This record gives sequence, C-alpha cells and structure tokens, in this order.
Amino acid sequence: MKKSLLALAVLSTVAGAALAQSSITIYGLIDMGIDYDNGKTGSTATGSTSKWSVGSGQTSGNRLGFKGSEDLGNGLSAIFTLETGFNADDGTLGNNGRLFGRQSWVGLNGKFGSVKFGRQYSSTYLALQIVDPFSTSSAADGQRVYGYGLGKIDPIARSDNTVTYQTPDLSGFTGLAGYGFGEQAGSFNKLSTKFLGLNYVNGPLTVLGVYQNTDGVAFSPSSTPTAQLDAIVIASGLAPTTTTSATVKNTLIGGTYDFGVAKLHAGFGTTKAQAVGDLKVRNYLLGATIPFGQGTVLASWNRDNVTDVQKGVSDQLGVGYTYPLSKRTNLYVIASYTKNQDGVRMNSWANGKSDFEGQFGVRHTF
Repeated sequence: MKKSLLALAVLSTVAGAALAQSSITIYGLIDMGIDYDNGKTGSTATGSTSKWSVGSGQTSGNRLGFKGSEDLGNGLSAIFTLETGFNADDGTLGNNGRLFGRQSWVGLNGKFGSVKFGRQYSSTYLALQIVDPFSTSSAADGQRVYGYGLGKIDPIARSDNTVTYQTPDLSGFTGLAGYGFGEQAGSFNKLSTKFLGLNYVNGPLTVLGVYQNTDGVAFSPSSTPTAQLDAIVIASGLAPTTTTSATVKNTLIGGTYDFGVAKLHAGFGTTKAQAVGDLKVRNYLLGATIPFGQGTVLASWNRDNVTDVQKGVSDQLGVGYTYPLSKRTNLYVIASYTKNQDGVRMNSWANGKSDFEGQFGVRHTF
C-alpha cells in the first residue's frame, strides 16, 4: 500500500510538472454592427444604389482560436496557432469556408528566433497592421486601398504552405523571411510566395520595410465588377471576361511615432502586377491616432495612383472613434469617403464614382 501511494505521488508530481511546462489558450473575437454604403453597388441604367446591412467583423475579423506552447528545455519551446474565421451575422465560416482559414501553423521558438510551418500572415499584412491607424479592417483601412485593393487578396495577405523565420530582437531590430511553396510539379517557383520584412523599434519610434513577390495571383473578373480584383483587371486593359493570373511584386516602407498626445502614421508603397500588360501602382498613407476623453480618435488619408491608367488616382479619407466599455469590449463609429478620377473605381461600382461608407458597432474579445 505504501509503495502504491508513493508511486501515485511521484506520478502526480511528474504530471503536474509536465502540465506546468505546457499551456493552451482558447481565445476569440466577435465584432458586429450596422454598415451603410452608398456606392459599391449599382448599374449603368439606375445609377448607384445605397445599401444597409448587418456588418460582421467590421473593425476586426471574427475569430475563434487555439494557441499554445510547450517548454522543451534549454530555452526551446514548441508553439502553434489554429485560428478559424466566421461570419457572426449568419454563422457561416469565413476565409472561403476554410476551417482554420485565418492561421494554421506549428513551429519552434528559442534564442535563435522562431521557425513556423503552415498558413501564416505575410510581411505585407503585418506591416499594414502597424502603419495604418485602422489596422487591416473597417471602412477606412488602408489594406483595401494598398495596391488597388490587392492588400486584401490571398496570398498577399496570408500565405499557404509557408515556412517563415523570424529573428530575435537585436537591439530593436527584428527580421522576418518567408517562403510559400507553390507545390507545382517540375517548378520550384510557380505559384510561390516570397517575402521579407525588417522592423526597428526604439521607444516611441517604429520604422519598417517589407518586400513581397507573389506568383500566380488569380484574376477572375466579371461583367459587373464589385471586387477590387475585378477592377484592377479591367483597369489594366483586359477584357471583362478574361481569366488570367499575374505575378505581383510589392514593397512598403513606413512607420509611426508616438508623441503621447497623438501617434502619427506614414507609409509609401509600390505594387507591380505583371499579367497581359504591366500595371503599376503607388500608394501613400498619412494618419493619426489621438487619445480623446476615454476613447481614441482615428484618422487617415490613403492615395492610390495607378500610374499606367490616365486619370488613375483614388483618394480615401477615413475618420473614426472607439470608446471602451471595458478592457474587452468597445463601441466604435467609422466613416470613409473615396473620390475616384475617371480612370478608376476604388471602392465603387463604376469608374469616376465616389463612395461613402459608415459603420457603427460593438467589438468584444474573449
């Protein structure tokens, strides 16, 4: 009996130590509200048609995630993240129906940095999250403007079959390198994604630069385009029914500086889509995050200049306010206005048409 009790005590101690060295966190976010848009839909016969809707994931994509780590000793740990996106307005899966369409990776972390394998964010996506006051969501975010909207398109935002290496913090510098395998027989490069990123953080200052080269970005236009991808195809001179793919090369440099009374944001980017004909885009961003009362004011200006298209400039102005009800819940109101020259239709249903979009909602994390 004593031996059994002793064995049980030893096993309990070992199990307790093992559990103490491992951790798994279940987390999530639900963002819902009302969206009004007066310019995304329309027809030549009737003109633009305004639309009211229940917006899901307006300022942050709705998600349910699992992340964890296991201490392997000597400063080495195993890490993973599985994150699914969903549409809270109707309960369907987001990210084109993928179970873990937001993130799905496993890796190792240590003094050398970290190595990860799986579906991951690209350096472009991570940079826009930092540079843009509105991050990568909402009616005013720069991701839907960057590269004439290509910033929201996989694999420029998220990359499948990807291996990444991130350096440890080296006196304020961190680097990121990633390669997404195209997994095509007979070709190492076909449908692949390559990206690099470098960040420098020193107190209130953040400076960054990224580069990405993506092969085989699909262009599937329609006769009445509503997606940014459709618009860029037609702007480049392709027929509305043409289905093709392009190699997209994009860069972004920018940064933020926090003065305390306000944080300033700035960025400059270029995008080149090589398909039937080349399409070159330049992007400019200026913004501010300003504490006001218990909440925060957000403001930004984004310019998209399709340099190969006559009268190809679009300007997006955005303003918003977030108000915390608790550490995990906040209310928000956001508005954006897009002005297009005659050669382009950023965020709008037809060339030269403007667009206004307003959002109100509640965001809760758990």
